Amino acid sequence: MGRIAGRFARVEPRRRARAFVLGLLSGLRRKNCWTIAEQAGDATPDGMQHLLAAARWDADAVRDDVRAYVVEHLASADAVLVVDETGDVKKGAASAGVQRQYSGTAGRVENCQVAVFLSYASPAGHALIDRELYLPRSWTADLARCAVAGIPAGTAFATKPALARGMIARALDAGTPAAWVTGDEVYGTDPGLRADLERRGIGYVLAVAASHRVATAAGPCPVRPLTALLPRRAWQRYSAGEGAKGHRYYDWAWLAIDPGRPGHHWLLIRRNRRTRELAFYRCYSPRHVPLPALVKIAGIRWTTEENFQAGKGLTGLDEHQVRRWASWYRWTTLAMLALAFLTIAAAAEHTRPPPADQIPLTRNEIAALFIALIINPGKDAPYRLRWSAWRRRRQHRAKTSHYQRQARQP
Repeated sequence: MGRIAGRFARVEPRRRARAFVLGLLSGLRRKNCWTIAEQAGDATPDGMQHLLAAARWDADAVRDDVRAYVVEHLASADAVLVVDETGDVKKGAASAGVQRQYSGTAGRVENCQVAVFLSYASPAGHALIDRELYLPRSWTADLARCAVAGIPAGTAFATKPALARGMIARALDAGTPAAWVTGDEVYGTDPGLRADLERRGIGYVLAVAASHRVATAAGPCPVRPLTALLPRRAWQRYSAGEGAKGHRYYDWAWLAIDPGRPGHHWLLIRRNRRTRELAFYRCYSPRHVPLPALVKIAGIRWTTEENFQAGKGLTGLDEHQVRRWASWYRWTTLAMLALAFLTIAAAAEHTRPPPADQIPLTRNEIAALFIALIINPGKDAPYRLRWSAWRRRRQHRAKTSHYQRQARQP
């Protein structure tokens, strides 16, 4: 917390932010301003709500501190920037960016917010270092709706790849050491993103759809038909990394594409050894690299899913009950800071071997130990009763308001 202390003009919000991050790291069943305030010993949630909505501090500056914190402890010249999006299901229509849209988290179209995140992955560990909330055209075209949600005037529609390009540029411009970028089909099909990376000399392994067209020596061609032209000896078995149940082995093949262009360009093909399902990746490197190197980068893309799972399960990344633009960025940034703390604590533990009969400490186990040894959740009975009364008064007012609004409707 000392790293971000200078981002707060007054001591009160600085102390509030520390209590807020402790709440995110706590074992609360649900994490929102009410429960975090109760955990912190506050009489009401007003202070926590003020921290997110009105206190003077710069969430983007704190984001830069989070990135610097992660890079200081996890930096590697061969590190990978991983871009991916996640969706948070919502019930109403007032939260910034919410609408019915596809959510990879739910696996279907839902009423949800979608955000694009950037992860930093190295041999020492991986953590989230940047975030952008995706605003559909239905929002950017409705200036009044944007104003109500606190979205800055002049905010224009940006595609998910455009948001990714901005985050990657910020990280690289800040001197973040990385040699590769990886992401799913949403980002692999964007020529602007690929061109940005090639201009910077950054390699990429980006997924593309089976219908995606690439340039070959014989002319442009969709990627799927190229698979039928490969001989059996072209397929090689490699692990895409360790999973919960062991190594993730697939059959892999590659072939050169984009003849005549600077650097080295390949189409990487992954085949499931059991189902024979195929996946395709556009790859680039300013220098020649072997096939196992591309396979390793393709496998690292899954680390962002681990970050989403840990962020949502351990630090309340998806539990924000806020509607306004600034509040979403502030909650998300502090949740990223909490996750970075767990990641770096785990990385520090992994520098020395664990006991012979134990696995190394994971982020989940460190979170459990931190709750048990550092955070003291015990409160006296009168305090608990005061919070119970406050919640019931608040719920009574809300219920009364809902019934009055319903009665006024024709």
